[in-house]
Amino acid sequence: MSPESRRRKRAKPSRSGQQVLLRASPAEAGQCDCPACSDADFDPQNFVDDLVGEGANLVKADDPIEAELFAATFLSAGDLAPEDFAEALNEGLLPAVANIATPEALAVLLAIDAVREGTVAGAAAQRLLDAGVAAPSWASELRQPVRVGPCRRFADPAGSASMLVCDFERAGRSYGFVVHVDHLDCDAAADIVFFPADALDKVVTTIAENGRRADLTIAEELLDPAEFRWQVERALDARADHDQERDLSELEDELADEDGPDYHLLAVLLRARIRTLPEPNRPPAEHDADTRQPTLDLLEMISQIAGQAQQIQSRTRRGSAGRKLPAKRKKSGPAAPIYQLKVGLRGAKPPIWRRLEVPADTSLAGLHDIIQVAFGWHDSHLHVFNTAYGDFGVADRELGHRAEAPVTLEQVAPGVGDRFRYTYDFGDDWEHEIVVEKVLPRQPVAYPRCTGGRRAAPPEDCGGIWGYAELVEVLSDPSHPEHRERLDWLGLASAAEFEPARFDSTEITRALTEGRDG
Repeated sequence: MSPESRRRKRAKPSRSGQQVLLRASPAEAGQCDCPACSDADFDPQNFVDDLVGEGANLVKADDPIEAELFAATFLSAGDLAPEDFAEALNEGLLPAVANIATPEALAVLLAIDAVREGTVAGAAAQRLLDAGVAAPSWASELRQPVRVGPCRRFADPAGSASMLVCDFERAGRSYGFVVHVDHLDCDAAADIVFFPADALDKVVTTIAENGRRADLTIAEELLDPAEFRWQVERALDARADHDQERDLSELEDELADEDGPDYHLLAVLLRARIRTLPEPNRPPAEHDADTRQPTLDLLEMISQIAGQAQQIQSRTRRGSAGRKLPAKRKKSGPAAPIYQLKVGLRGAKPPIWRRLEVPADTSLAGLHDIIQVAFGWHDSHLHVFNTAYGDFGVADRELGHRAEAPVTLEQVAPGVGDRFRYTYDFGDDWEHEIVVEKVLPRQPVAYPRCTGGRRAAPPEDCGGIWGYAELVEVLSDPSHPEHRERLDWLGLASAAEFEPARFDSTEITRALTEGRDG
């Protein structure tokens, strides 16, 4: 395998896997009879390898919700596929994942086990743990109990529609759901909105405001958790029945048109959450096939609530949380202080980091250039700053990135302890954590400068953190069959020239000064 093929970019979890599973046809024969593996041009092992490859993103994740959303994306595709996906999952795909026995494979198994009961994922994951495979940092959080907040139902008196709202907390992280129930369409779920719990008050306010605009009186009712679970399951089950009757091409088009997390993956995640609630006191509702269409006013109201709540969700997922960017320092005012920043490459073991002293009024575009020099990157790829006030980089409406040049460092990080992220190369995903350690007075020295750090940065295009770890391993073993190939790729005569532990703050400061003067 060539370095180029090994260093292929790993895509983040997306709907492509869902669409592949939906398009595939039943298998006549083969190792696995799941819908994906049944396609004539489909290689089951490649599918498993790609699934585990995406586990590299899970291993780096901080919040287990990222793993759960990944698993829900994959499982929701199986739920919509034309064959018995559960059987194929347990007898083909999951055992194949477990056989890989890497931290990435373990992360995939733990993620699937977290959102779906009745699979072999949990047992397979435990075998890997017992064998000493390293678990991701979020694995311990998945074992923590889930606590439910107030369960509420908002409905119009005519009984045409309702909104079921609740938030769930685990290990200090809270997320909420809104389920839009259409009672004129078999009590089926029309939509699901997923949001960070700190947006809950805004979501509730939005429901009330849009009710008034639609000239509807919205009644709020507090439900006990068991009743809330019954109503949510009724809505999800009715929608699932309807989806099974729909044409697969229609579902595929729906997935392609979705702008945020689609209904089906959120339904999988929500089912996992409501399983933590008490069992309902009454039997499951029967699905009434006598469907009718909702009124126009009600459709408009649901659309408005869904749209505004999705905007809240999208803003928060991008890191903006609706916060207004502080005003920029006036040029006529006093000189900006110096920020001491620690910039660490996330996921690097041993740690790779730089301590930089930078004027607080440095633009984010300027900070991008500084980080590029400090880490030895070559500015060959896209980048973005993820801050509490939004995402900044090269302006891109589709990606939701605002222009970075007009925004300064102190605007997005006003004081000591503030932190944000910088991601370089959206394929390899070199994620940097930036924290303001100190605010210092200016000294009669040249800024920016590097005052500390550890280890050399990885070479570009080596496949991200995990590709770099493999590169270090190969170059440290002269007998490795790819040893010479990797040296040639790096342009090195011998492994002695490869120095991952090397770091020189004076050299970086000199490069920063030359860059400033140039």
